[in-house]
Amino acid sequence: MPQRRSHVAPSAAQSELAAALVALREGLDAPTEFSPEALAEAETASAPMPDLDLREVPFVTLDPPGSRDLDQALHLERRGSGYLVRYAIADVPGFVRPGGAMDLAARERGQTLYAADGSIPLHPRALSEDRASLLAGVERPALVWTFDLDAAGTLERFRLERALVRSRAQLEYASAQASLDRGEDSPLALLPEIGRLRQEQEQQRGGASLNLPDEEVVQLEDGSYAIERRRPLPVEDWNAQLSLLTGMAAASLMIDARVGILRTMPQPDDRAFATFRHQTAALGRPWTSGTYGEYLHALDRTDPMTLPVLEAAASLFRGAGYVVFDGDVPAEQTQAAIAAPYAHATAPLRRLVDRWSLSICLAISTDSDIPQWARESLPELPGLMQASGQRASRLDNDTINRVEAALLTPLVGQTLPAAVVEMRGADRARIQIADPAVTATAPVRAGTKPGDTVHLVLTGAEIATGALEFTDAAA
Repeated sequence: MPQRRSHVAPSAAQSELAAALVALREGLDAPTEFSPEALAEAETASAPMPDLDLREVPFVTLDPPGSRDLDQALHLERRGSGYLVRYAIADVPGFVRPGGAMDLAARERGQTLYAADGSIPLHPRALSEDRASLLAGVERPALVWTFDLDAAGTLERFRLERALVRSRAQLEYASAQASLDRGEDSPLALLPEIGRLRQEQEQQRGGASLNLPDEEVVQLEDGSYAIERRRPLPVEDWNAQLSLLTGMAAASLMIDARVGILRTMPQPDDRAFATFRHQTAALGRPWTSGTYGEYLHALDRTDPMTLPVLEAAASLFRGAGYVVFDGDVPAEQTQAAIAAPYAHATAPLRRLVDRWSLSICLAISTDSDIPQWARESLPELPGLMQASGQRASRLDNDTINRVEAALLTPLVGQTLPAAVVEMRGADRARIQIADPAVTATAPVRAGTKPGDTVHLVLTGAEIATGALEFTDAAA
């Protein structure tokens, strides 16, 4: 799939950008260092030794290149006319002592933050990138979900248990996709088949989980920065279906036991759907029939107009949050984009809430008492996760804004063509500049519609804040 890089060449702008990114990271309202006590815990932490030994099962991991915090490993096999899916998750609940220094540090953070010059991890790296990580060739305790799917990919039964595992290989997306495309023998040979079946299941539910193109700031070997934009590979979409399968199973366990935490999102209202229909018509790709999930799944991912359609669709899915319960099951249980109850339960090395979901689900699945620490602290989680989500979003947006300002600095005073992605009121719009690839908000003439091309004069680009200023060239 296509990848595009917009590069800030080494210059005075590059030096100013480097200083701006350092200031951004230092200004985060979150701790960036761990206490000596937390670091010491990470160096010595150990999880319970499982009774179940699955070291002979050839698990593999599938992640971006260079990843060290490996939360999941998978194994797929055919069983009769159906499939057996094993999904091993790093046993973070076994390694992190409730009330200990690592636990308290993780609650302060909420999730791993990804900055332009490196990550700010949820747990000390000795744990998240070594002792608990499902690295290839080493034995690790894990929480293993086992799913039985029928020939249509429908979930028939599942279980969760602690087991000792050993990943055989650390695979990365691009090479895994290339291997599958060439038809080579691969431990992921069944992933396209299972992934597509699960996508069909999603469509039948009315779901439309979106996998938007990635936009990421990267630091190059010469110390300069670039923005990389690429469309997710099919293997990433298929792999995401396994995570969704796990999250739905976790939600069903907790709902049946009447205790847990769900990731919810309200269904878009009629007004939101009407606005989206108008946007798709304006973009020349009208939604005229079927559910919105069927419409989105049918879009041609190679069509340049698909991106603005998907970004418009993303505005349908707002208001995501966490709902905790202990005794009374919440009336609102569904995550609208997935069209099913759902819980975060696959990334405990990088996201705080998953440790609670996994601890509760393991107790339910093994007929054990739900840990008291988990029950008592459930009410704190939505606030902790909301705060960390806001920090992560702010860091991502502010980083990209500063790099985009550096990209555009040499073009101040020039007239630039841009495509209108979304209107923001009557006379402002979210716009996409093609070269360099930059998104921004700019003034536009009344009557402008999504999909229109506008011509804007870049009047200012402030690297320190990421602010861009435009005027309408026709004004």
